[in-house]
Amino acid sequence: MTDFNWGHWGLFTILILVSVLTVVMGFIWFERRALGRMQIRLGPNRAGPFGLLQPLADVLKVLIKEDIVPTKADKIVHWLAPIVCLVPALMIFAVVPFQDGALLADLNIGLLYVIAVSSVSTLGIFMAGWASNNKYTLIAAIRDVAAVVSYEIPLVLSLVGVVLIAGSMSLNQIVQWQGIPLILWQPLGFFIFFVAGLAEINRTPFDLMEADSEIVAGYHTEYSGMKFALFFLMEYAEALALSALVATFFLGGWRGPFLPPWLWLLFKIVLVFFVIMWIRATVPRFRIDQLMALAWKFLFPLALLNLVITAIEVLVWPEVLPVVLIPVNIVVAGILLLLFSRSFKLGWGRVEV
Repeated sequence: MTDFNWGHWGLFTILILVSVLTVVMGFIWFERRALGRMQIRLGPNRAGPFGLLQPLADVLKVLIKEDIVPTKADKIVHWLAPIVCLVPALMIFAVVPFQDGALLADLNIGLLYVIAVSSVSTLGIFMAGWASNNKYTLIAAIRDVAAVVSYEIPLVLSLVGVVLIAGSMSLNQIVQWQGIPLILWQPLGFFIFFVAGLAEINRTPFDLMEADSEIVAGYHTEYSGMKFALFFLMEYAEALALSALVATFFLGGWRGPFLPPWLWLLFKIVLVFFVIMWIRATVPRFRIDQLMALAWKFLFPLALLNLVITAIEVLVWPEVLPVVLIPVNIVVAGILLLLFSRSFKLGWGRVEV
């Protein structure tokens, strides 16, 4: 039995916390500025040069706001909910490699760890909705549970293809395998994982848990001050985590020529986040029946087909997959998406049960 390396644990814990908080503040500024350009407006430009200090101003604002708790709320659960939401989003980065071997814990079941930990934040959201003693917050929390249960299935199935090809559930070994990024071997798996991930982290167009026009402000309606700031931080930390996982599973992680490995990983994370932000600026929000239908009628059967196709390829070529399969998989993914998109209907004005 080896001794626990407290120095390694402490160094990477501090590194993860500082990196996540710094990048999240950068993402907040980047999204506001980029959305401003896309919508032909300025965005934040008062606090600091180019508005760079706006995230710090927002932090100061929420810190000095009064923390109000509803009279009939469950005060202990109400207080714990933001913490239960935020901590799992930070724990995901324990197994994300910054470069070869540079990570907090190289678990041989790292992929299962990510799936398990990422689901815990849903419990915090339901705690917030239930403890607030508000019908609107409870509806929003129920919506989140329904979405996570529905989209977790195609998300997990899309990652099974990654495990079959790479032959490991360790995130570091999955990145090491990717001499050619897995997005080329698994284009359909990438699409399913990315869309299901957006639904899991409550990003546009799946942000029905915060539908202002329907349920006031969602599960955190009764939160203010620092507690609300933790929910806000959780949403951007989850967007950062999704970007890091997409980069790790499908874009080669830290692999790349010339530049340092951690810089390649950061570049890929920013690229994925830009796509997430771009979707927010262009795609309208779904209805709740459309949200559920997309998971069960579109993504789930596609994930099953992708799993079957990948399993056949790995069974026929157990050692090394031929490069000729890359264009074949891309064409097959395009055909399947086209066929399913033509046959898939989202209700067109009627509510489906």
